Order: sequence, then structure tokens, then C-alpha cells
Amino acid sequence: MRYGAKADITCLDYSVDMMGQAQEKADRLHLKNVTFRQGDVGVLPYADGVFDIVLSLNGFHAFPDKEAAYREVFRVLRPGGTFCGCFYVKGEQRRTDWFVRHIYEKTGFFTPPYETAFSLKKRLEKRYATVTLGTVKSMAWLVCRKAE
Repeated sequence: MRYGAKADITCLDYSVDMMGQAQEKADRLHLKNVTFRQGDVGVLPYADGVFDIVLSLNGFHAFPDKEAAYREVFRVLRPGGTFCGCFYVKGEQRRTDWFVRHIYEKTGFFTPPYETAFSLKKRLEKRYATVTLGTVKSMAWLVCRKAE
């Protein structure tokens, strides 16, 4: 956000409806530096190393092929780029884990398998030069920097 209107922002979502809603909001706010594209995070339609930052908010717990998503996010980040975001991790709150298994999975909003905070940190440390990760209840937040 420090670049403000100078930033070139690309939004991608699997849902055509979600991209339409986002486009309408951007139009209402007169945002000219944002583009929207429907697509699959497991097969990103971008060249290697084209993004300075990849932000994923509440996505990874829904992605059906999480390994492909991790691989693609890493691939499209430039050297020194940042991957940040947040998503559900299991094992932090029993009540949330119950809701995920019995409600969110059944409605199709969440797709197993899920990371624990520990497994997520280990996974990210295999790819990124630096990893900062924390949890707030059942949500992990992360900031990862790709090596230069």
C-alpha cells in the first residue's frame, strides 16, 4: 500500500462471481490500477517472478490442491518478493476444528487436508529465506520473503 495509486494490483479468484463483485467495488471507488482475473491458484496464468508481493487472505484452507498453490505462489514471486496472508490451521481451537469438519467442509467452503501452525512453518521454511508466522486462535498469519 505504500505505493498507493502507483501500484499495479492484480486480483485472482476461482469464483467468477467474486471477481465480478470485486470489479464493481473497484469501479465504485474509481480504482484504475487494479485488474481482475478468474483463475486457479494451482495453475497461475503468469510468468515466473512477476510479482513483488502475493497476498492470500483466507484462501489456503479452501484450495483443493494446496501443494500446487504453494508451488505456484513461490514461482510467480520475484527474488526478494514477499508472500503474506492468513488462513485456518487445525489444532489451535477445538471448537473451530469442529465447525470446520462438520459445517465448512460439508458446505464446500473448506477443503482438507489442513496445516497445523507447526507443519505450516516447516513447509514455508523449506521454500523461503525468512518466515514469520503467528496464530490468532485458529488463524495463522504469515510473512515470507523469497531469497534474492
